[in-house]
Amino acid sequence: MSRTAAEQIRQLLQERILILDGAMGTMIQKHKLEEADYRGERFADWHRDVKGNNDLLVLTQPEIIRGIHEAYLEVGADIIETNSFNATRTSQADYEMEDLSREINVAAAKLARASADKYSTPGKPRFVAGGLGPTSRTLSISPDVNDPGYRNVSFAELVDVYMESVRGLIEGGVDLLLIETIFDTLNAKAAIFACQEVFEQDGVELPVMISGTITDESGRTLSGQTTEAFYNSLRHANALSFGLNCALGPDKLRQYVEEMSRISETWVSAYPNAGLPNEFGEYDLDADAMAEQVSEWAESGFVNIVGGCCGSTPEHIRAIAEAVEGKPPRMLPGIPVECRLSGLEPLNIGEDFLFVNVGERANVTGSAIFKRLILNEQYEEALDVCQTQVENGAQIVDINMDEGMLDGKAAMVRFLNLCAAEPDIARVPFMIDSSKWEIIEAGLQCVQGKAIVNSISLKEGEEKFIEHARLCRRYGAAIIVMAFDEEGQADTQARKVEICTRAYRILTEDVGFPPEDIIFDPNIFAIATGIEEHDNYGVDFIEATRAIKQTLPHAMVSGGVSNVSFSFRGNNPVREAIHAVFLYHAIHAGMDMGIVNAGQLAVYDELPDELREAVEDVVLNRRPDAGDRLVEIAPNYMGDGTGGAKQESPEWREWPVEKRLEHSLVKGITEHIEEDTAEALEKLGRPILVIEGPLMDGMNVVGDLFGDGKMFLPQVVKSARVMKKSVAWLEPHLEAEKAGCDIDTKGKILMATVKGDVHDIGKNIVGVVLQCNNYEVVDLGVMVPAEKILETARTENVDIIGLSGLITPSLDEMVHVAKEMKRQGFSIPLMIGGATTSRAHTAVKIEPQYEHGAIYVADASRAVGVASTLLSREQKPAFLAGIREEYEAVRQRRAGKDETRNLIPISDARANPTPIDWSTYTATSPASPGVTVLDVPIAELVDTIDWTFFFHAWQLKGRFPKILDDAEKGEEARKLYDDARTMLEKILSEGWLKAKAVVGLFPANSDGDDVHLYTDDSRSEILNTLHFLRKQGKQPSGHYNECLSDYIAPAGADYIGGFACTAGIGIDDKVAEFEKDHDDYSALMLKALADRLAESLAEWLHAKVRKELWGYAADENLDNDALIAEQYQGIRPAMGYPASPDHTEKDLLWDLLDAETNTGIWLTESKAMVPTAAVSGLYFAHPDARYFAVGKLNRDQVADYAERKGMALSEMERWLAPNLAYDPE
Repeated sequence: MSRTAAEQIRQLLQERILILDGAMGTMIQKHKLEEADYRGERFADWHRDVKGNNDLLVLTQPEIIRGIHEAYLEVGADIIETNSFNATRTSQADYEMEDLSREINVAAAKLARASADKYSTPGKPRFVAGGLGPTSRTLSISPDVNDPGYRNVSFAELVDVYMESVRGLIEGGVDLLLIETIFDTLNAKAAIFACQEVFEQDGVELPVMISGTITDESGRTLSGQTTEAFYNSLRHANALSFGLNCALGPDKLRQYVEEMSRISETWVSAYPNAGLPNEFGEYDLDADAMAEQVSEWAESGFVNIVGGCCGSTPEHIRAIAEAVEGKPPRMLPGIPVECRLSGLEPLNIGEDFLFVNVGERANVTGSAIFKRLILNEQYEEALDVCQTQVENGAQIVDINMDEGMLDGKAAMVRFLNLCAAEPDIARVPFMIDSSKWEIIEAGLQCVQGKAIVNSISLKEGEEKFIEHARLCRRYGAAIIVMAFDEEGQADTQARKVEICTRAYRILTEDVGFPPEDIIFDPNIFAIATGIEEHDNYGVDFIEATRAIKQTLPHAMVSGGVSNVSFSFRGNNPVREAIHAVFLYHAIHAGMDMGIVNAGQLAVYDELPDELREAVEDVVLNRRPDAGDRLVEIAPNYMGDGTGGAKQESPEWREWPVEKRLEHSLVKGITEHIEEDTAEALEKLGRPILVIEGPLMDGMNVVGDLFGDGKMFLPQVVKSARVMKKSVAWLEPHLEAEKAGCDIDTKGKILMATVKGDVHDIGKNIVGVVLQCNNYEVVDLGVMVPAEKILETARTENVDIIGLSGLITPSLDEMVHVAKEMKRQGFSIPLMIGGATTSRAHTAVKIEPQYEHGAIYVADASRAVGVASTLLSREQKPAFLAGIREEYEAVRQRRAGKDETRNLIPISDARANPTPIDWSTYTATSPASPGVTVLDVPIAELVDTIDWTFFFHAWQLKGRFPKILDDAEKGEEARKLYDDARTMLEKILSEGWLKAKAVVGLFPANSDGDDVHLYTDDSRSEILNTLHFLRKQGKQPSGHYNECLSDYIAPAGADYIGGFACTAGIGIDDKVAEFEKDHDDYSALMLKALADRLAESLAEWLHAKVRKELWGYAADENLDNDALIAEQYQGIRPAMGYPASPDHTEKDLLWDLLDAETNTGIWLTESKAMVPTAAVSGLYFAHPDARYFAVGKLNRDQVADYAERKGMALSEMERWLAPNLAYDPE
């Protein structure tokens, strides 16, 4: 019946608009089925819930499904769709019912078949479409925002899944197949591939309908394609119809249906939602209103098949059928024959398209830079190569991974997957370039657009040529055919034309390959080699091109242009001149495209006359001594090797750091994110300020652009990855919102901030969240040694131990705790958290020491879920196995990554310091030299509190004062603010807290990377020496290997300052009082306020130093906003932070200031300050002084630094562990 049905459908489509049925899910919901209804008798004892598995109902509730089919047939549907949208093995795996996939598809088809046959008449035949949904996986988008190259399903896996479903649907009796709701075109390619495989293997063929989904008003699919790009990608399916469905109502979908009608060479379908869902998830567009809009589509000549998707009912379909009755169907348009390629956007190469530039630099065989980047796994930098090509005019990007030291197949897959996440690259089509078929095929399975294969040939004979051509067609690719046969490469005009003509005949007559998708490469060879036989190579190519274009209709011609100038490698200006002249003549002969460096193309008319004339003689072989003459004059045009290549403007790198972060987020640039994040952290003082400030501001811009349809999902995913990288670098304690989760499992969790560390706000909030979720929390507080942690864990019989830490030395202490747990025979899991911790450190340093689970928990919101899983007997084994596998992958990646390769010797770094002309600088002598101690009234600090980050400490994100009026959080924020103001009044009136500060201002001079401080201005006696570290990473031109010592004059009068301040004197007694009364809220409130007051004090103190104590900016007059924006001269970097990462330097500062005596602030053995509401650092006054991050360090600098400080290398390496680019011995 299927063949007859196919003929009937095609005939009817020429006569009238056909009616497709409406929503299945909407109708099922009306039955209000419960879990038992979904299970039926057969699955009454199924081991997991199945409610929501609508496809299962064809087995357990067939009468309901039959009733829905018949309701749509009753109102006039010509085509009904099987209830099999999620019947694939992939989707059924969500219910652990994957083995039922074939059975469900067969049953779904039989149900629909019986219903259609019941209503079918000779005058109105009814048809069954076998529905194939997109599955719950995606081939083009990574499920892990931190790894855009990761995929959780392969093309081959989806092909197998779809083949099983297709066979089931055909067995059940469908008339056609409907691949629908396509949000990822690569998934649809797998479905088409599966259909065609089944047709070929089983000797049956059905019409295929294809329907994509434009997800929002951006006009793109979820994976980023426009309507025309989507069509071009799947045009090879020879579908019965192309169309759109779901996501949008008829009003929003209209423009995209119109676009599909314009471009489609076959019939067009459309079945929109019944409007957009309201706040209750219901669809409000009634039947008459929907029918009126769909009727207008018919009147405009857009459609051949119409129906309804989500929210539509038999009433909607009845109204639509009545509205379009008698209206003529869309007629198939006459569309010019063109090569129609696509990335995220279409590229149609027609007769009026002058020339297509194919970017050549993403080629390991042709670009030493790209090869080095790929071999070193510097994929982000390699992506920049592609992006630069596109920005410079490449309309297609050629990618080649043929390198002996490389796993070419794996590299091709990885790189193409990464490219898919880069919209500025992926918008253009890819050319998958390899001499190995397995690499080409792997690449074809990674691209959703219509790509070009480079290349296939007759080299291995006709059988292999035909096999490869048919597979290229099935994958939907155009092909480049090399002029290469069993006898070898064609080098003369006659041989080039002969081989190309033979290949054209085989492809068009035997394979059925569309001629417009055939691109011949008649071989461009080097000219001016000094070998007479090579002299006519340019002419041979040009004339062969002319003949091919005249005799092989619609075929195109391409070639690797850089080959022609190979004899002049090293002289870029001459090479570019050869390219320009060669292309000028080849394009006039009909050459359609060429693989070129899009950024290095000279203009024919702008070439010097002498050079152009000489090159033309060579290219056109106009005189026997042409090569010699060009060789003779070539040195006159030897440039600097750049050949005028355009470089990306570095202008944005000079912007303020806030604007640079915004730019990186909007553009998805990751290369500078750590550097800029570090600078922002130094500037703003705390990680929270960076997140809630410039990062959130940048993401707000991204959100606005997305909302306006100016960005689409892959760009937003890319922006999110930049955000994640920045946040991962910051590792904040207070990242996530306070989360609640219904947890049935209860347990006892011990929490402690490890020995040497006194930071506990984040730990306390995690504890509160856990307690709110019915966990018992044993909180040991701060600075807890391993012995006490483990002793208490045994005594209290806890289920989990949670360790927290903020400062870098805490990392080593956590490793120590893990080792002790193993030694003492513990078997309970260990949770790791805190701003200094990371997944990488946990994977590399902690987890290998303890086999019973060491899990990194990024923030408070995740702690509950992790704890629940760890305390579940059913979930824990699989969870820990997954963690081990994940961490092993992290370890392997790290083992294969040499972080030292981007570093230079410390001697070279010191030769590139910050350039300061000290001869023009006059330092200001401090007005109050030496040490000054200040008692600061708390009242002076209240008005300059930064309240935004007070709210963030309570995980209420938003800017103050706007957050007070926030529709969602405003009420809670106002209550919190009122409580805080009330407590502030008590702090002031009852004297709960006191603030003290000490400042020291000393004569100083730099000595290399050290700074000597003197007892007085005679500079005859050194008081002490501060030690600094220098950036050791390779720096681009115009950037420097900075060190803080660069900002102090090496001789003459100059000064340096130091400070320590606290607003937490007296806090411990009051916190203990609150905790004794079990008042965690007030304890946290006081700590949060003390932190804010300390930050306010640090800013107050810096201003006093600038204007009074030192006086170098005595005339400064800045308002509070300007102060927050740090628009003043000078910096105050903290020790243990990016510009000065060594915590042990605090000991020297404490000695200089006698800080403990003068302020009461003392240092733990890990150099954490107590009270924690404290800030310390140094003062630099030079106007060029700026914040920066030292970054990674190599052994040579660390050894030198340890010697300068008089410390053992191993001890120094322990303190600097996060900055080491090597593994200590």
